[in-house]
Amino acid sequence: MFRLSTILFLGIVLFCTFSCRKDSIETSSSTSLNFSTDSILFDTVFTTLGSTTKRLKVYNRNNNKVVISNISLENGNNSQFRINVDGASGNSHSNVEIEGNDSIFIFIEVTIDPNSLLSPFVINETLHFTTNGNKQNVQLAAWGQNAHYFVANKSVGEIPLVYLDKDNSNTALNVTWNNDKPYVIYGGYLTLDGDDQLTIEKGVRVHLHNNSGLWVYPGGNIQVNGTVDEPVTFQGTRLEYAWQDVPGQWDRIWINDGSSDNVFNYAIIKNAFIGIQVEPLPIDTLPVSSSNRLRLNNCVIQNSSAVGILAKNSIITDTNSIISNCGQFDIYIRGGGEYQFNHTTIANYWDQSIRETPAVFVQNHYTDAYGSTVPIATIDSVNFYNCIVHGNLDVEFDTDIISSGTVNYKFVNSILKTTNSISESNFINVIQNPSAELFVDKSIQNYHLATGSPAINAGIVSGVLKDHDGVTRNNPPDIGAYED
Repeated sequence: MFRLSTILFLGIVLFCTFSCRKDSIETSSSTSLNFSTDSILFDTVFTTLGSTTKRLKVYNRNNNKVVISNISLENGNNSQFRINVDGASGNSHSNVEIEGNDSIFIFIEVTIDPNSLLSPFVINETLHFTTNGNKQNVQLAAWGQNAHYFVANKSVGEIPLVYLDKDNSNTALNVTWNNDKPYVIYGGYLTLDGDDQLTIEKGVRVHLHNNSGLWVYPGGNIQVNGTVDEPVTFQGTRLEYAWQDVPGQWDRIWINDGSSDNVFNYAIIKNAFIGIQVEPLPIDTLPVSSSNRLRLNNCVIQNSSAVGILAKNSIITDTNSIISNCGQFDIYIRGGGEYQFNHTTIANYWDQSIRETPAVFVQNHYTDAYGSTVPIATIDSVNFYNCIVHGNLDVEFDTDIISSGTVNYKFVNSILKTTNSISESNFINVIQNPSAELFVDKSIQNYHLATGSPAINAGIVSGVLKDHDGVTRNNPPDIGAYED
């Protein structure tokens, strides 16, 4: 009985001792906190648009609990930064507790006010901590970038849009975008309506927010005048380094039936859902003869989460472009039209999910909104001259032709990866499944030709005098967009 009483007494003492330790609060003026970093930098953020969320971890390395009497932003409610402390929003917090040898999270965002500066600028803020009178700081900074904004303010059916004049677009406009500030399209489609013409000069950066796009409506026209040294770039609004190659950040450039002679010179179109879609509207109706014309010269279309170029019943010519790494197809033609590709590098080494579709797919029918197959009698021509079609699948070019129509396609002096037979007359001087390395480094999408590449001097003279980099082509020229 005595032993049992002694054991119970000791247990109570130990329980009380540890309980007291757990509830003890560190009161020393030398008490300090530890942080996962002493400064937080936000990469370039467009003014008026919110940033990504950064995370700061605050550690209590003491055995006892600490009470942080104050956590606040120096500029308080006037700060362009916002904080959330362990789930509680607000720019000032009092009596925040952290148990011994524990930690809390602080989440930080920023929305930068616009100003008159053309170049990127920096804003600074200080996050203050006071514990037992001991003051500590974490520095915050963000690069801001002013821009021209086009924010959706109307809708056609269920499609949100903003017209080029940001109003009703009742009159034809001829607008030129110069390279002073980036252009941001937010919340829908920037729409070139009727007889609108948009000219985009060299070096311009166009940023499209999630689900946004550029819509060249029937009668509209776009001219992109990039150069080899100053291309025009279409990409998302997330400018952090980690997002530079993330697919699917915005929707597409959509060119409708009746919009003719659209030209893209030295344009980089990246990280979209669909790079360029050239189709009549509505999509689920049987097309008729189209005057759709799109000319691509020395462009790059890459990292589309679905398709690089999607076309139907259109006339498209491409020269010296690189179309690469798309989640489904680099090029998908689903009926009608004329398509000419000259010195085009089409490469698909998509590795972000399983891809089961070829880099290039051509069919003479499509599926309408009701799931029915709509036949299209003929695709007049799909020609590849001096092109590379390659990727990480066994078959990177394929067709689906229903019996009521034909697809007239041809490969001439090109490189093609496929295990299908190419003995028919559609393939002339084609190098099939070369064993030697084609490119300098496809893992970083460097599609210049490797030393000893079978594409070197394997082309046929086709009137293309210079390559994608402006280098004069040899005679015979190399296959693909680049001359060795």
